[in-house]
Amino acid sequence: MMSSVKQNQQQSSFHTLFSLRGSLLTLAILTLLSFTYLSLKYSTPSSQGPESVNVKVVDAGKNEEEDDGGDEFGDVYHSPRVFKLNFAEMEKKFKVYIYPDGDSKTFYQTPRKLTGKYASEGYFFQNIRESRFRTLDPDEAHLFFIPISCHKMRGKGTSYENMTIIVQNYVESLISKYPYWNRTLGADHFFVTCHDVGVRATEGLPLLVKNSIRAVCSPSYDVGFIPHKDVALPQVLQPFALPAGGNDVENRTSLGFWAGHRNSKIRVILARVWENDTELDISNNRISRATGHLVYQKRFYSTKFCICPGGSQVNSARIADSIHYGCIPV
Repeated sequence: MMSSVKQNQQQSSFHTLFSLRGSLLTLAILTLLSFTYLSLKYSTPSSQGPESVNVKVVDAGKNEEEDDGGDEFGDVYHSPRVFKLNFAEMEKKFKVYIYPDGDSKTFYQTPRKLTGKYASEGYFFQNIRESRFRTLDPDEAHLFFIPISCHKMRGKGTSYENMTIIVQNYVESLISKYPYWNRTLGADHFFVTCHDVGVRATEGLPLLVKNSIRAVCSPSYDVGFIPHKDVALPQVLQPFALPAGGNDVENRTSLGFWAGHRNSKIRVILARVWENDTELDISNNRISRATGHLVYQKRFYSTKFCICPGGSQVNSARIADSIHYGCIPV
């Protein structure tokens, strides 16, 4: 009796197995036939002549180009039309919240005179406070600005170690007081530092440097610049010593100009390779003021390209100077 039951169960399982295999095989055959039919259908040449096909392709290209707003940005964006729509949407809705906390005597809460090597940072603070993107409601913000600046501390003679402690205590107070940092571990927070003082004071805070967006005036990657999140902010020294250069290519007799210290590997190589090139104006050291009034700045007027190699300093105003005086920074 038991043997007959087992035999019936085995036969039933075999029938089920073969039935399942048969169903899968049938499904596979139908799928293969469907793909074969579709391939033959769409690979068959159209009955229309080649001229009519070409006309349709060209017209489609024109329509796509018109939809994308022209091909002037075709090499920059995958879809200029989509970029324009996204950019317009961003300008309507993008909001930044500025943390109101912080001692104004320690942090850069209000801009002072915008001169010298701190001008870029000062303008950044001023412009973001006056920006239409600023919101007073943190719940509608997309990014959060941490208003820290260390040059006031430096002016008081505070050591870099104490600056790091002050900044750390400030950031930790924001983390404990507000819920926004912990939502992304600071990925939607940003701060600006445009000189060596701020970089040295914040580099001891991994949670800030590695997680948050850092707008930094840096001519090199030696300061821990992280390309996928950090933003390069060209430094501007205000005021400029001379008026802006114009469209006067005929007066620019030198192909390229650079003057500075050999304080980086790229500068050493640059000076070694180009110092004897008669088409270039290369000086191995800074131009001394003893040679004349504003001689360095005047050299920008006589060259087509201004060479801007990274040096040992965190910040450099060479790019902004080049643009102001009318030569192309390279």
